[in-house]
Amino acid sequence: MKIIFAGGGTAGHINPALAVAGYVKEHMPDAQILYVGAVGGMEERLVKQAGFDFRGIKISGFSRQLSISGIKKNILTAKRILTSSIESKNIINEFKPDICVGTGGYVSGPILRKAAKMGVPIIIHEQNAYPGVTTKMLAHKATWVMLAVSQARKYFDDKCNIIITGNPIRKEIITASKKEAREKLKLDDRPVILSFGGSLGARKINEAMIDLIADTAKTDAFQHIHAYGQYGHWFLPSLKEKGVTPFEHPNLDIREYINDMPICLAAADLVICRAGAITLSEIQAQGKAAILIPSPNVAENHQYHNAMALVNKNAASIIEEKDLTGEVLIKKTKEILKDPTVLKEYQENSH
Repeated sequence: MKIIFAGGGTAGHINPALAVAGYVKEHMPDAQILYVGAVGGMEERLVKQAGFDFRGIKISGFSRQLSISGIKKNILTAKRILTSSIESKNIINEFKPDICVGTGGYVSGPILRKAAKMGVPIIIHEQNAYPGVTTKMLAHKATWVMLAVSQARKYFDDKCNIIITGNPIRKEIITASKKEAREKLKLDDRPVILSFGGSLGARKINEAMIDLIADTAKTDAFQHIHAYGQYGHWFLPSLKEKGVTPFEHPNLDIREYINDMPICLAAADLVICRAGAITLSEIQAQGKAAILIPSPNVAENHQYHNAMALVNKNAASIIEEKDLTGEVLIKKTKEILKDPTVLKEYQENSH
């Protein structure tokens, strides 16, 4: 069996492909896997780290800005669409795949389009509640379109072969135990909040989180793990200005990154975070209550649609970034954590 995986641009497109590729190799050791992504993209580094062969094509996305630089970028992208089609054809001819699997991002477009034209079956996996442009463009050519959430089905017509699969979840997320996780983190029976805004950090979330942590520090009623991200080095000094020094409060675990997410997620009662597709799938796998703050800076506002898929099932609460303040976050957090009935209902519906 020879399989090409194609997807990139963000970890949300890359990690599902790597998860499936790893599962295939585990059950079919003789399978040959090739990952096709953008030259210099995040996927080039992550795929090589995962131990899979990588081939790059030169491709870029279109700019939505009506500026000279945006126009120049779009002209370059138009040229690259032509050259990437040739590159894709050469890769397919050389590798001779039995199937091509796309997980989204503009880089998956050329390779899937060319594979379908050359008679190679293609399968598409869409992680988000609102399908991306590439998914919608190629859905009619796909043998199967695999969706993470049923709400996305309405964006496709009846001619598309749709199947609801969910998102691939890391094994360590699924198997992590709350009791064992709390023991490892030396946490007690008080409610645990886990919050983060991504590896770089989200300023609006960090600003509101300072107020929440300062409020928590008054009584130490909650335990709180927060990651402020790469660009959040101002966070600790700002927290100190509010009169909070984390090492004086053993219930506060403030750090730049969360490198042990399976453990921290398992330990949590309430998660406060963005609404990326894979993050939400991991929250659901662990059955956690959540306050979701969708990023407004993503294509087609898809994080809002992701969040609403949980909110409409009474499995999470939402605060749009334009409405986010420390006061709003404090009120919402206390409403959930101080009412065991609400917390339990969110957790059960999430799971």
